[in-house]
Amino acid sequence: MPKIKTHKATAKRFIVTKTKKIKKRKCGQDHFNAREDGNTKRNKRRKVDFSNAADAKNIKSFVNNF
Repeated sequence: MPKIKTHKATAKRFIVTKTKKIKKRKCGQDHFNAREDGNTKRNKRRKVDFSNAADAKNIKSFVNNF
């Protein structure tokens, strides 16, 4: 049985941590950020947990780096 190839579009969007949790980039970072206050800008820099358990299994198989 051949190995499953990594789905590159998914691998660029999600990170699987050492404890097998999935993190993703926070939305709304591309433009219109000049009007945001400092706290919002700072919070947009960090990754957030991906909490949809139904999709988590599929994402882990797509990312394939754990």
